Amino acid sequence: MNLSENGVILRIYIGESDKLGGKPLYEAIVLKARELNLAGATVLRGIMGFGAASRIHTVKVLRLSEDLPLVIEIIDTEVNIKKIMPFLDEVVKEGLITLEELTVIKYRHNKS
Repeated sequence: MNLSENGVILRIYIGESDKLGGKPLYEAIVLKARELNLAGATVLRGIMGFGAASRIHTVKVLRLSEDLPLVIEIIDTEVNIKKIMPFLDEVVKEGLITLEELTVIKYRHNKS
């Protein structure tokens, strides 16, 4: 992506215990994004949340949850993001997927 390019951010809200073929779903999504040469992906682990079922997931000691909320953020151009959508449609059985426009201010890496 070039400096100040318009892009999109794709957010995928799933649970930490969601699996694909016995492996974490978040891992499969990030690896697919990399395989498709998308600009970048980050997995964020929530400390508390609830979804469509209204069940609370939390890290509190007295209510230790093994299914904490996760958000996977993938940023790229809309054209490139569309490449991963069929995969997500197939593998995300429960959760929420959102897409928002954004302006990329800086996207660089150290070449050394």
